[in-house]
Amino acid sequence: MFSNLKRLITLTLLASAANSSFAAPAPVSDLSNNSSSQASSTRTASSESEVQRLERLLETRARLQVQMQQQLDTMALEINELRGQIEKNNYDMQQMLQRQRELFVELDRVRGEMKKPAPAAAASNDEDVPQGTFSSDADEQAAYQNAVDLILKKRDYAGAIAAFQQFQKDYPNSNFAPNAHYWLGQLYFAKKQDKEAATSFAAVVSYKESNKRADALVKLGDIAKRNNNEAQAKKYYQQVVDEYPTSASAKVASENLK
Repeated sequence: MFSNLKRLITLTLLASAANSSFAAPAPVSDLSNNSSSQASSTRTASSESEVQRLERLLETRARLQVQMQQQLDTMALEINELRGQIEKNNYDMQQMLQRQRELFVELDRVRGEMKKPAPAAAASNDEDVPQGTFSSDADEQAAYQNAVDLILKKRDYAGAIAAFQQFQKDYPNSNFAPNAHYWLGQLYFAKKQDKEAATSFAAVVSYKESNKRADALVKLGDIAKRNNNEAQAKKYYQQVVDEYPTSASAKVASENLK
């Protein structure tokens, strides 16, 4: 009997221990911690993605701004170049118009001289004929007049150059030789063919009695000045002032000496 009682007590203790085990609350702390970690990871990943997206947007914007600034700089440079070219073209046009006006004034004066009657000769000697103002050869005078008309009436400057060159070949000893050299010089000067212009004006200077000599010296000074030879230009201008002090050419030369 005592044995049965001992067994009953043992079974009771075992049952009580089992009930305690089954009655213990479930460990929920681990599940809660796992859920919090997962949520935190999700928020962190989302924040990183948003930052990366903003960084990409900022980089793209900065790149576009740099490209636009480069395009603006290029356009500004091109505009400045175009403005400079326009100003240069305007200056060249004004210079060309000024040279043409000077050329037409001189041509009008030459035409007036050619229409004057031939001066009466004091003797039968041909040496009494004034140089560069009259020729007894009708063909020679017509050839010279035709060359002048190519400039004054037709404005065919290339044709005038050819006509004056041919005139010099046909009439090398013409009374109009100084004028022919002078107008060739003017035509070359207008075309900025300075080497040819200087040769023609120098030929005019060799005719001591030519009424174009003073102006030819001024033009030689202008050519030297245009080619940045200031010292040589001043020599020509000073020569005009010294040799033709009361002439209109001397006034022009004096202005260039200032």
